[in-house]
Amino acid sequence: MIYTNSDGGARGNPGPGAIGVIVRNEEGIIIRDSIKIGNYITNNVAEYEALIRALDLASRYTKNELTCYLDSELVVKQLLGEYKVKHPDLKKLFLRVQKLQERFKKIKYVHVSREDPYQKIVDELLNKELDKRY
Repeated sequence: MIYTNSDGGARGNPGPGAIGVIVRNEEGIIIRDSIKIGNYITNNVAEYEALIRALDLASRYTKNELTCYLDSELVVKQLLGEYKVKHPDLKKLFLRVQKLQERFKKIKYVHVSREDPYQKIVDELLNKELDKRY
């Protein structure tokens, strides 16, 4: 089984944005990634961008089952169909996620607290990215 944790953030909301992602298995972290994603980004856009990056990276390691952990309740509930996606920018990103899901036999989205140890790692990754760039 492969797991991802992803986090996106923007300083100023909107403002400079970055993402942090890890892909892991039962033995531990396989890959860590963080990148700047723009100068005028919202937190919600950054969260989707982080998930998109996580799905892309995870597809290099499995085509079977994937569990994605996110601290964005909004994104998780939109992906589970509990909330509608109304904003046009988020709708485009939502559709990109839907397309990426086709790479996997089974995918599960789980909302986790920011206090989750792996979530703390991705938050640290994105903040280091923002710190060195701004």
